[in-house]
Amino acid sequence: MKMGRRTALKAGAGALAMAPAVVRAQATMKLPLATVWPDANFHVVNCRRFADEVKKATGGAIEIDVKSGGQLGFKGPECLRAVRDGLVPMADYLDTQQIGDEPFLGLEGIPFLAGSADELKLLYKHLRPEWEKITAKNNQTLLYAVPWPNQYLHLKVKVETVDALKGIKIRVADKGTQELWASAGVAPVVIPWGELLPALSSGAVSGVSTSAVSGVDGKFWEFLKFFHETNQTWASDFVTINNDVWKKIKPEHQKAITDLAKKLEPEFWDSSFAADKDCAKKMIDGGMQLVKPSTAMMAELRKRSAHLMDEFLKKVPSSQAPVKAFLAEVKRG
Repeated sequence: MKMGRRTALKAGAGALAMAPAVVRAQATMKLPLATVWPDANFHVVNCRRFADEVKKATGGAIEIDVKSGGQLGFKGPECLRAVRDGLVPMADYLDTQQIGDEPFLGLEGIPFLAGSADELKLLYKHLRPEWEKITAKNNQTLLYAVPWPNQYLHLKVKVETVDALKGIKIRVADKGTQELWASAGVAPVVIPWGELLPALSSGAVSGVSTSAVSGVDGKFWEFLKFFHETNQTWASDFVTINNDVWKKIKPEHQKAITDLAKKLEPEFWDSSFAADKDCAKKMIDGGMQLVKPSTAMMAELRKRSAHLMDEFLKKVPSSQAPVKAFLAEVKRG
């Protein structure tokens, strides 16, 4: 029996009413999450784990779609604005790259401020309330924050003194790190991650200040020979969600998401420092040599960059209270 168009539409509507699973599926909120890091990077792995857990906890009502490798077209320093302006509902971005919009987010880049992962945890305690104010001001909610692990200076040559660094052109990710290496006589330039490999390939830069994780991401052994364990600064990735989108999520699902973020953040920290050890080994296996700078060289680096803390505190007055509270807690003047 042939069915007319109107009859068919009525039949379809009736079938839809009898199919709550279909209705639920159509009601799913899909949220793209932008990140510039490649798939294998631990931050991306963490994002995908978070997305899986959110989907389970919300019964499939919220689906986070992690878009890695900058495929949505946003460069790292643009991500805070992209979430703020609703160009993308969620992002995973590096805090120290957002200082053009929010100078306070460069605080972790103060040279040698936190001397270890344990000190970094204490620093986070003082910074987190300020971070939450800043993200709220920028129309987003901070779900979790995870540090990059130890930092290295990756070079074509082995250096044993600060003077040996003079004039070497290196890539850095942010202005704070640029100022640090400039104080040591290096010639640092800020280059987004997506433009780094062509710069290394062409010889535009002869080194990189970053983690071993990024060293593996970029296969630095194809360009460089040594990575020096300087651990001069820290930086963290934030995962945030646009507040206009957040308000559309049911309160019970908001709670599930924030509870998950709180639960998983310590695990994501562990993955960061595990990734450092794993990637340092991969760098060595790739043919690079790990260099541990002498006590004298590190003392000279600290001496030459010491003024940068005072300059940051003057430039960003809101940083003074958390930094002083942290230094008091770790018993450093």
